[in-house]
Amino acid sequence: MENALREHRERHGLSQRDLAERVEVTRQTINAVEGDRYDPSVELVFKLAAFFEVPVEELFSPDVDLGATVSDLD
Repeated sequence: MENALREHRERHGLSQRDLAERVEVTRQTINAVEGDRYDPSVELVFKLAAFFEVPVEELFSPDVDLGATVSDLD
């Protein structure tokens, strides 16, 4: 999943450790998410979006086609 976590973190002058402490995960988790080596849990996605006060879609976007939508039912 593509993300803009590093950009938001750096914009606010936070280290990976600072951010990890604030959202209650390890620095290694933040590092792995930023490096696209780990897709965060839904809970962590929402925690990060809430922390930065942005919509989830501003931080994360899927790197796959999401497929059908309810609009396809019409």
